[in-house]
Amino acid sequence: MSVQSLYQQKRMPATDAIRVVKNGDTIVVPTAVGEPPALLTALSEARRDFRDVQISQILPVRKYGYLDPETAEHVRHSAYFFSGVTRPGGQAGWIDYIPAFFSELPALINRNLSPADVVFSLVSPMDEHGYFSLSLAPDYTMAAIAKARAVVLEVNPNVPFANGNCHIHISQVTALTESEDPILEVGLPKIGPVQEAIGKYVAEMIPDGATLQIGYGGIPDAVVMQLTHKHDLGIHTEMVGDGIMTLVEAGVITNRKKNYHPGKMLATFALGSKKLYQFMHRNPSLEMHPVDFTNDPFLAGQNDNLHAINATMQIDFIGQCGSESLGFAPYSGTGGQSDFVRAANRSNGGKAFIVLPSTAKNDTISRIVPTLSPGTHVTTSKNDINYVVTEYGVAQLRGKTAQQRCAALIGIAHPDFRSELRESAKRMNLL
Repeated sequence: MSVQSLYQQKRMPATDAIRVVKNGDTIVVPTAVGEPPALLTALSEARRDFRDVQISQILPVRKYGYLDPETAEHVRHSAYFFSGVTRPGGQAGWIDYIPAFFSELPALINRNLSPADVVFSLVSPMDEHGYFSLSLAPDYTMAAIAKARAVVLEVNPNVPFANGNCHIHISQVTALTESEDPILEVGLPKIGPVQEAIGKYVAEMIPDGATLQIGYGGIPDAVVMQLTHKHDLGIHTEMVGDGIMTLVEAGVITNRKKNYHPGKMLATFALGSKKLYQFMHRNPSLEMHPVDFTNDPFLAGQNDNLHAINATMQIDFIGQCGSESLGFAPYSGTGGQSDFVRAANRSNGGKAFIVLPSTAKNDTISRIVPTLSPGTHVTTSKNDINYVVTEYGVAQLRGKTAQQRCAALIGIAHPDFRSELRESAKRMNLL
């Protein structure tokens, strides 16, 4: 049977396609804009027909009807990483979460530690050979496809066909539906003077020819904005966004100096504008791969001069970073921060940057603290931390004693809190 015949045989409305789901199933959905809106909307509308169905995903970007505490016994979200639409449910307890390094999610699925009965994914149109591209987020979804009983695709002509290990053949598909809505666009975060100051410190420490991993947020984007005078930068990251595309267009990112996959940008999900998604389409310089390839510290660390830039919310005197919770209340998730901190530490010439404003809540709270708030989930450990950057400077902690770390961090704290922090350090015998 031809691939076109197979396609027509498996094509159906979203309301029919969701009926492959059985009670008790776990549905795996890709990161962010890789989620299939028509399928998730249809499932939401029919959620009371199901019982004990779970949806596992990183960073949902739309508030679907199934995100409802009143119907959680029918269809319930299980977060690999919280977003704005799932955070309230996570903090209230009717959305649960799975603590894990982003790089290890495929292994959890492969080893049956995290279930994957069904996959729902947004994909590009099928090519002449019968392949679709999961260009927006192959992440853990490729592993789920290999394990799932059923794979349901939402085919959308606005999804780019990207290169890399992100393709699925029509013969692997159980059912498919079609949609034409524009891919959700996610704008750049707000950048103010604090973010610019932090970005300047980091940018000054990135040499020509470095390979970058750039996390999401105002400070990483502020770094990107200040790299326009650099030369021959490379990309090995988890997220490709508009900032990276802008540096490619400016001739700053060439990937020529990369010693690991030279000439290629590597990422596992995309988040940005319509222009970014068009930029990805059959772009020979970009490859989208599963996260156990992009984020594996051993593999990513084979890039010489890997510079990883990630944000945290709180850091204590010993160097522990709380990047994913407010005390015990979940806020986001582990994601790839630890993956790339460790990768940069392995890299010959690499640097791992943890960036944060010195204060929160209009300068009323110091983000540099003697000890993390009770219950805080530690994301980057004291043994992995390297460079910490605030708007007041850079503290290099790796290899330093506890007392040296404490003094260095107080030195980049907001001036209004330094005296108080010194007193705390003296009581802790750290100064």
